[in-house]
Amino acid sequence: MAELAYRQEGEFLLPELEVEKPVNLGKYGLLRLAYLKEHRPIFYNRLILEGTLGRHLAEIDQAANQRLALLMPHIQKSMGITESLKARDPMKWAGLMNNAKAKAEETILTELVYS
Repeated sequence: MAELAYRQEGEFLLPELEVEKPVNLGKYGLLRLAYLKEHRPIFYNRLILEGTLGRHLAEIDQAANQRLALLMPHIQKSMGITESLKARDPMKWAGLMNNAKAKAEETILTELVYS
């Protein structure tokens, strides 16, 4: 952890903080932000003071999206979701795809976002 520099303002020592560039976050980054604020306030504040909150959230968002891309084909295969099913029975295919995505997201949320 990097040491913070402080400056004297009257009787007070104020930290010299660097302002992070705003980061465009996706769904998982925003969920992680809400989780940290509510359930891990000390870790959240540490990330802010270190100037690494945006980078942390972007990394979580990117990792979650990559994990989703890796999980979906395996889950689709295990559930028997194919292009021929999509052509034969689009409603069943859509329902199974929704279930597959929910299953993948449950894993991602547990492993990356809410840990």
